Amino acid sequence: MSKVHSDTIRPIRFAKGQLQLLDQRRLPQETLWQTYDAAPAVAEAIRDMVVRGAPAIGITAAFGVALACQRAQGHDDWRARVTGDVETLRGARPTAVNLFWALDRMQAEVTASASAEAAVAATTAAAQRMLDADIAGNRNMGALGAELIEPGRGVLTHCNTGSLATGGYGTALGVIRAAWDASRIEEVFADETRPWLQGSRLTAWELVHDGIPVQVLCEGAAASLLRSGRIGWVIVGADRIAANGDTANKIGTYGLAVLARAHGVRFMVAAPVATIDFDMPNGDGIPIEQRGEDEVLALGGQRVAADGARGFNPAFDVTPADLIDAIVTESGVVEAPTMERLAVLREPAETGSLV
Repeated sequence: MSKVHSDTIRPIRFAKGQLQLLDQRRLPQETLWQTYDAAPAVAEAIRDMVVRGAPAIGITAAFGVALACQRAQGHDDWRARVTGDVETLRGARPTAVNLFWALDRMQAEVTASASAEAAVAATTAAAQRMLDADIAGNRNMGALGAELIEPGRGVLTHCNTGSLATGGYGTALGVIRAAWDASRIEEVFADETRPWLQGSRLTAWELVHDGIPVQVLCEGAAASLLRSGRIGWVIVGADRIAANGDTANKIGTYGLAVLARAHGVRFMVAAPVATIDFDMPNGDGIPIEQRGEDEVLALGGQRVAADGARGFNPAFDVTPADLIDAIVTESGVVEAPTMERLAVLREPAETGSLV
């Protein structure tokens, strides 16, 4: 296995009872850390896109519960106060299942604690374990995904799925990092990803920061790029994967999957097992966040659309499982995903297994 070197970014810090988040709204022009000591402010940070990406949202919310426990100390109704903050965090964003996965686990820590002080220790330790496990899992995911990539061509990715979207290293971008370090890919392309431009602002920033050459394209150029024969894989992340493999990810992912299939390019989803919602039979039930119209109608705070025009702004779309060639997780790879194949991941799988 090649030596990992393209991994220098960590967007989430917790020290001395405070949570620090690298403000992704300011990148790439400014590297600014925001500090939080209360759960409602953490929920607002998630909602306002200070932090984004399903794994990062879950980890951030977990630390938000630790902050809630800190502030509840000294109150007889501490458990009710913490529960109220947990519900506030649950309402931050509706699509990323990692948010609810993390909060369920943190609520269990609170329930098992005899006092607010004990809950502070338990939730802080649990959130830190979640962060550490995410980074370790992403490294394993990256190695597993890289093994699927035959050397000699490039890859195309969408939105941001790197260190900024996780605890570190990344999901789809982790696969790309591992493949680059192993000399398995020739070039990396990143969709700009309207309307928040996560591809051009964040993915390109990460790759340049870690010394990986990247070319940014507008989504409208993807079909021509895929037709050119330069791309071997489209590699994306996920905010929620249904039990049958249908995958919700940043708006535009579904279109890329259709284009990839039309041009004979393979399509990979890289995401932790926590992103799989085994209680959701298929993608029809995944809630799709509808964000404000101004995100589409304006750019950099300046309106660019004609006055009187309305904006259609779903944050995500759902890619059917039959358009996905492989779902790569930290616990194994599921090719041609189906409900039966994904169900194996409910139980701990042997590391590196191919399902």
